[in-house]
Amino acid sequence: MIRPVKLLLWFAAQLYGLAVAVRNLFYDLGLLRSHSFDIPVICVGNITAGGTGKTPHVIWLAEKLSAHTRVAVLSRGYLRKSHGFLTVTPASTPAEAGDEPLLMARSLPGVSVFVDCDRVNGIREILRRHPETGVVILDDGFQHRAVKAGINTVLTDWNRLMTRDRLLPLGMLREQLSAVKRADIIIVTKAPADVSLQERAQVIEELRAAGATAPVYFTTLSYGSPGHLFSETIRKISPATHILIVTGIASPEPMAEYLNSIAGSVTQVTFPDHHSFSSDDIGKITSAFDTMVGTDKIIVTTSKDGVRLKEIANIAVHVLQALYYLPVSVQFIENEEEFLNKVYSYARKDYQDR
Repeated sequence: MIRPVKLLLWFAAQLYGLAVAVRNLFYDLGLLRSHSFDIPVICVGNITAGGTGKTPHVIWLAEKLSAHTRVAVLSRGYLRKSHGFLTVTPASTPAEAGDEPLLMARSLPGVSVFVDCDRVNGIREILRRHPETGVVILDDGFQHRAVKAGINTVLTDWNRLMTRDRLLPLGMLREQLSAVKRADIIIVTKAPADVSLQERAQVIEELRAAGATAPVYFTTLSYGSPGHLFSETIRKISPATHILIVTGIASPEPMAEYLNSIAGSVTQVTFPDHHSFSSDDIGKITSAFDTMVGTDKIIVTTSKDGVRLKEIANIAVHVLQALYYLPVSVQFIENEEEFLNKVYSYARKDYQDR
């Protein structure tokens, strides 16, 4: 028997899918305009709502490109309180810029970071104020079809492949799976470091069955040693260490799995993605930490959550002293050079043609 709630979600997903399909059709027919720019624009996005690892991939790509040209990252600044076009600096706040753009600004000293919900206006402002810019990375812009990117890079989480998902609100797909046909590059993120060739081939086959023609790459997450949130002191973790994980991200499982493999014990306190921490939340975290046994115990959060936690004023001293963030970076399982050659060739060609 079909549950009424699931039936309602199914109907909602059909209506949502129809609306998205009509919108995409209008762009395909030229009834809605896609704007092109005389500068390389690389989009890093997804079809799934959240949790695919866009931020570490944008940071990784920006670092690579910044060795060759002036890079600007443009994001919408999800949940920020400010409006319009804004330059994000390390001194900005999460309320002004959004947590992800602020993390990018603090992680990329040689890269300019901006936010604007209107991506067309955002790129125009970047070019007007910073004509020396050599390439724009569009963070989470795959559905923002008002901008015609030169390279559309689509990410999908190994643990939640878009080929095995459904449309919102029944699932987490922002648009029909067939939209993968617009991708120029597909990256399967958060794959196990030891993923086999056969397992990769199966995923590629699924993507091809969905209509994808783009080359497919696989990346994994690499974690560093925890750094203190306020002093940047590095902390080693041993089998005697007890860890309280505090996360407000869409997919905390890979981080928890990693810490479980190296620590004595792990306890989790989880919040929704982009969660704005309150006094009650800090009380919950403090209580969970205080009830943990042992003297070798710390709190570990993500870099993104750390950006928001640093803004909280009423954290107890012993909790502040125990609060660390876990650095994460992207590693290609293979063919990194091939991927970079595609990106470099596009950026150099378009820049020289201006």
